[in-house]
Amino acid sequence: MFSRKIISLCSLLLCLETGSLMVQAQEVDSSRDAYGNRTQEIIQMGLMTNYPDGQFHPERVLSRAQLATILVKTFGLDQRIPGQENNLRVSDVPNDHWAFDNIQLVLQNRILHMDEQGRFFPDQPVTRAAGFATFAQAYGVLSLSDAEISRILSSYPDSDRIPGWARRAIASAIFEELVNIDSANNRLNPDQLMTRGDMVYALSQYLAKQENPGTIPTIPLE
Repeated sequence: MFSRKIISLCSLLLCLETGSLMVQAQEVDSSRDAYGNRTQEIIQMGLMTNYPDGQFHPERVLSRAQLATILVKTFGLDQRIPGQENNLRVSDVPNDHWAFDNIQLVLQNRILHMDEQGRFFPDQPVTRAAGFATFAQAYGVLSLSDAEISRILSSYPDSDRIPGWARRAIASAIFEELVNIDSANNRLNPDQLMTRGDMVYALSQYLAKQENPGTIPTIPLE
C-alpha cells in the first residue's frame, strides 16, 4: 500500500513536471505560426506588413521594390553609406515612388542593380534564386571555394537551374539555413517566384541567428 502511494506520488510529480514542460513549450512556440515562422514578430518589427484586408497572404509573390524595402529595414542599409547625398537616376522609379528611398539604398549599397538602360523594374516579381541570393548578399556571403559551393549545392537535384552569378550566394544562404527546401523532393525551386512566406522563413532564421549566433562549422568536402 505504501509503495503504491510512493508510485502514485512519483507519477503525479512526473505529470506535473511534464505538464509544466508542455506549457513552457507552448509559450516558446507561441511566437511562431503554423509553418514555424515568426510572422507576427516580423510584422511588429516593421520588416513586413499585412495587406489592407488585415491578412498577411504568405502565398503572394515579392516584387523587387518590396524586396528592396525588406532588405533596407532588416540590415539597416541606410547606416552603411552615411553621407550619401546624390541620388542615382532610375528611369522607372520616379521620386514619388513609394519605395524610392529604399531602392536608392539597395542600389547605392550594390545589393540590387539596374539594367544598362537605367531601369530597376520595381514591380517585377523576384525568383527564389534572386531573392535568397540577394538576401545573402545583404547579410554577408561566406568566402566559399568552388569546391565548397559544389559540395553544398550537389545535394539538390535542381541546383543546375541556379544562375551562375547566384551560386555562391545561394550556397551561403543554404549553409546558413536561410532557404526553405521542398521536403517532398529536396528541391530548391530556384526559378519559382519567391513568396512572402519564403521571405518570412529567411527572416525567421536570420532573427534566430541574431539571438544565438553560435559558430560556423567547417564544410566537409568528402
